[in-house]
Amino acid sequence: MDEKDILLNINLPGIKLFKKGKVRNVFDLGDKLLLVASDRISAFDSVMPNGIPDKGKVLTQLSAFWFDFTKQIIDNHMISANVDEFPDEIRMHADIKKILAKRSMLGRKTASIDVECVARGYLSGSAWSEYEKTGSVCGIKLPAGLKESDKLPEPIFTPATKAASGHDVNISEKEMMDIIGVEPGTLLRDKTLEIYNKCRDYADSKGIIIADTKFEFGFVDGEIIIIDEMLTPDSSRFWPKDSYRPGGPQPSYDKQFVRDYLISIKWDKEPPAPLLPDAVVQKTREKYLEAFQKITGKNVL
Repeated sequence: MDEKDILLNINLPGIKLFKKGKVRNVFDLGDKLLLVASDRISAFDSVMPNGIPDKGKVLTQLSAFWFDFTKQIIDNHMISANVDEFPDEIRMHADIKKILAKRSMLGRKTASIDVECVARGYLSGSAWSEYEKTGSVCGIKLPAGLKESDKLPEPIFTPATKAASGHDVNISEKEMMDIIGVEPGTLLRDKTLEIYNKCRDYADSKGIIIADTKFEFGFVDGEIIIIDEMLTPDSSRFWPKDSYRPGGPQPSYDKQFVRDYLISIKWDKEPPAPLLPDAVVQKTREKYLEAFQKITGKNVL
């Protein structure tokens, strides 16, 4: 198996796999979890057969940046993103350390909260589709006459749940409160918007518009903390500020480039997914790296 295949699959011999997602493999280290971001990329609920080189590094390092940036607003699950600070069972294997370097994070175990917390500052994606039909988004009435990608008068909180199919299903704030309770629901709403506002303003100063993003939260010892990933091109819509023109879709730093290619070849969105051409892979890699470098001022490699 060559290095590309290894970075798509991420197996750690002797270490228990806790969960495998579309992009991340999560390993059980007893009282902690090891989250490893592969180079896999998904679109339309399918994982592509080939990945995007260095994508996992971008996701992990960008999440680590934002976790540190927002730690005064809310605690997070990150213990370390430095493989040299991982437990002995990881550090003692040089081959495993090489795989994990810059693409893995040691995190606290939490009891997850089964609601995705979405903050939207711009009208795009499923929010735009819903607004076109109803003039509202997740039960929130918006001004008439807005265009696709318009900036909203103020950011809105639009929670979602996962259906059995794996798709996100938008719900109202009241429906969220009914599921998880008023007190935790209120905290999730307030923290989601506070984080979004702080990070949106910072990204704006770096030439990036964060149109929307989603967060996940969990409980540790009765305290709610933020978990999983944070403000990455996989969990957010990042737009170049200098080319922003409301009235239609925007150029982006996320995987929209892959989605656009799949639409152009009229893929029926049923597995198996088609192989991505080298040009699409390279352009997508460049977009992920550019977003990371603009936000952090660092080179991920």
